[in-house]
Amino acid sequence: MKSRGVLLAGNWKMNHLQKDTIQFLTALAPVLKNSPKTNSQMRIYIPALSLETAVKKVTADSIPLQVGCQNAHFEKSGAFTGEISIPMLQEIGVHQVLVGHSERRQLFGETNETVLKRTVSALDQGAEVLVCVGETLDERNLGKMESVLQSQLEFLTQNETTRKAFGNKLHIAYEPVWAIGTGVTASPAQAQEAHAFIRNFLDRKIGPDTANATRILYGGSVTPANFKELLGCSDIDGGLVGGASLKIESWTQLWALI
Repeated sequence: MKSRGVLLAGNWKMNHLQKDTIQFLTALAPVLKNSPKTNSQMRIYIPALSLETAVKKVTADSIPLQVGCQNAHFEKSGAFTGEISIPMLQEIGVHQVLVGHSERRQLFGETNETVLKRTVSALDQGAEVLVCVGETLDERNLGKMESVLQSQLEFLTQNETTRKAFGNKLHIAYEPVWAIGTGVTASPAQAQEAHAFIRNFLDRKIGPDTANATRILYGGSVTPANFKELLGCSDIDGGLVGGASLKIESWTQLWALI
């Protein structure tokens, strides 16, 4: 078992209605209760309109599952049409937030600056944050993987709030953009190379204790067919799973591999 433990995190994106959420969690409950994992956790980032439904179901049935939101604004309130604040999430029992997913960066104008603002705000308000980093196919082909990751991580390691939170309330998901939803997965060697770079970067910028305590998840077409080999890499501490988290069969297969 990895010293940092393993985190299996699902990202449902814009999928599953409330009835689907209840059906999924109903099927998941006996699996988690009958196959507890020492030093391992399961989390699902659920669409905003189903968050309260999920929290009530998890609480009522005592399901050992963390419920997270896929994004959160950096202000507590204000004229930000369509946004959700941390206090709104906390009011319904949600304390986990995903920040900086590649789709937020590519499709909705998220930048390193706004990722930092969202992360700092969430941490200041007591939430736990998983920040996504990763390069595009063009950037990888140009040999810019490390420089892209460094630029994304620099913002996080230069801020006092985030520096103190790494390894406790702040963790990282490496998602090669070219492997998200494409069916193409970074090889274990490619994934390990990126994860080792991230951990070494944290070591240099903050220190070895923080680097060793920080979970770094791999996200990019994770399936039951490749998850075990990815988990075998020394610096991969779990998965941020998209498509395979939507079906109870593949999701529970992933859990069984931990």
